[in-house]
Amino acid sequence: MTLPRIDLAPGLSIPRIVTGLWQVADQERDGRTLDREAAADALAAYAAAGFDGFDMADHYGSAELIAGALLARHAADDPNRPRTFTKWCPTPGPMTRAVVRAGIERARSRLGVDTVDLLQFHWWTFEHLAYLDAARELAEAQRDGLVAHLGTTNFDTAHLRVLIGQGVPIVSNQVSFSLLDRRAAGAMSAFCLAHGVKLLAYGTLAGGLLSERWLGRPEPDATSLSDWSKSKYKRFVDALGGWGVFQAILAAAGTVATRHGVSIANVATRWVLDHPAVAAVIVGARLAEAEHRADNARTFAFALDDADRATLDAALSLATPIPGDCGDEYRRPPFLTASGDLSHHLAAVPRVFTATPVPGRPNRTQVDSGSVWEPIAGYSRAVRVGERVLVSGTTATHGAGTVVCADDPGGQATFILDKIAASLAALGASMEDVVRTRVYLQDADDWEAVSRAHGAVFGSVRPANTLLEVGRLVGPYRVEIEAEAVVEAT
Repeated sequence: MTLPRIDLAPGLSIPRIVTGLWQVADQERDGRTLDREAAADALAAYAAAGFDGFDMADHYGSAELIAGALLARHAADDPNRPRTFTKWCPTPGPMTRAVVRAGIERARSRLGVDTVDLLQFHWWTFEHLAYLDAARELAEAQRDGLVAHLGTTNFDTAHLRVLIGQGVPIVSNQVSFSLLDRRAAGAMSAFCLAHGVKLLAYGTLAGGLLSERWLGRPEPDATSLSDWSKSKYKRFVDALGGWGVFQAILAAAGTVATRHGVSIANVATRWVLDHPAVAAVIVGARLAEAEHRADNARTFAFALDDADRATLDAALSLATPIPGDCGDEYRRPPFLTASGDLSHHLAAVPRVFTATPVPGRPNRTQVDSGSVWEPIAGYSRAVRVGERVLVSGTTATHGAGTVVCADDPGGQATFILDKIAASLAALGASMEDVVRTRVYLQDADDWEAVSRAHGAVFGSVRPANTLLEVGRLVGPYRVEIEAEAVVEAT
């Protein structure tokens, strides 16, 4: 069978099932290292069967080196050369050209290529505003031929919107998407379809939990889960309602699979691939240990009909939707990741702004953002007095006067709220501590886009809020927001 393919971007044709190499990191736990050429042989077998797209990252053990060993067997202009996607996941900090190009150079060196087919950018916390600097430098690197195409990994809809609004040429966003995790089917898909961004879906088989092997089995304890992926997706099972709900979904997929003479994995994969925003799913491989190429290929031997979807929908209706937007599992509870609770990791991210004491006022600290207007007008970006924190009116300005999302009030509001979050963090507060916001609009017709951005951040906090149309904002801005917080003693 010839596997269906899709053009992810001009000149980048990929199979609709991409082989993921995150399991390399798990296989190389405890100081082990895979034999590079033997692992490359395993990749070559995948490519020969039509699965010639491989996804990896800078932290997936030696995955890039293994892929490089495979690519070395092909000429650079070989039309049958496998396609390799990697991810750059830097520690937030100043994103200078030197920092960004060092990350790209590492990928180019390990893969042994002049141009990376697809470089996907992950950012740990949007409170650190340098993700825009990184994106700008990545776009420059693309123009210089170091990268053929740019993607993102685990960006939520609002911040993907910011990048697109800044003209960053993003062709794909890699996100979790499965029968267990349906977040990407909503606002994310709508945005991507409207802006020509394609989704690469991972977690489609929930680390192997979506298979006959787990149907009817009792709930496993943590010690019986054999790898990081299963441990991760067991957290998704817990979040959607527990093992009983999971078994209902698995049984429904089993019923559909029996109707068509295919596997549960085929049904789970087909369900995701049928979503119009999805270009491909990424199915993991444990190199030289196991392979499921023949079964994966059967995904394209059948189609889901209305009865199948009704069977699945009935089971899915029992599940509690996974909270939040795509990528939230890396930035906020319940932290549905292989690493579990990431709060300590996020707390260690360097702050964008620095708090300083106010001379002669021992109970007062302040934050300056470096704006030229702060000393001229005599104000601070934010001030803390005791438990009270006040953040000045904030606009979507980044760096030396750059207006973020100049024509998109919703995108401006998202970036403004990131700046407010960064200001609060410098003073020991968070968005959860906010008790009042004031929103000033240049045009009242922008109320809905701005309000939705506000609601995405404060939907569970519910501070007091005032929204006003004003005669004019100073500068080319559509919206300005200020905030007050109270850090309550615990």
